[in-house]
Amino acid sequence: MTRPAPHGRADYPHHQPTPTRWADNDVYGHVNNVTYYAYFDTAVNRYLAAQGVLDVQAGGVIGLVVETGCTFFAPAAFPDLLSVGVRVAHLGRSSVRYELAVFREGEDLACAQGHFVHVYVDRGTRRPVPLPDALRAALEELRTHG
Repeated sequence: MTRPAPHGRADYPHHQPTPTRWADNDVYGHVNNVTYYAYFDTAVNRYLAAQGVLDVQAGGVIGLVVETGCTFFAPAAFPDLLSVGVRVAHLGRSSVRYELAVFREGEDLACAQGHFVHVYVDRGTRRPVPLPDALRAALEELRTHG
């Protein structure tokens, strides 16, 4: 398997400022690997909420994570200031593949990058449903081609 190269900031149309927290560091003195997944999830959901297409309390359609992965290139640690780049690599009928990258302040190459796939489902039945039009439009803003 060929290891991917780190992406640059310009590869991502949206960036979410993400300061590290004291609790993000593990005993080895860097941000623990599981914390990157929280950064990813937070960046996507902040974007969706800001676009007015995420109602976590009462929305009839919710996104469930069905796949995720991350590649690490360089450590980050508290008190680093980070940003999470967000883009949409694939937009399906009821699913979306987000690609994300974590950048340290002042650095152009990702210290980590990954992906996750949301399948959008009916809140009650948990069965897949087509992406609502407003959600699809917000995701199109992040879509990359190529």
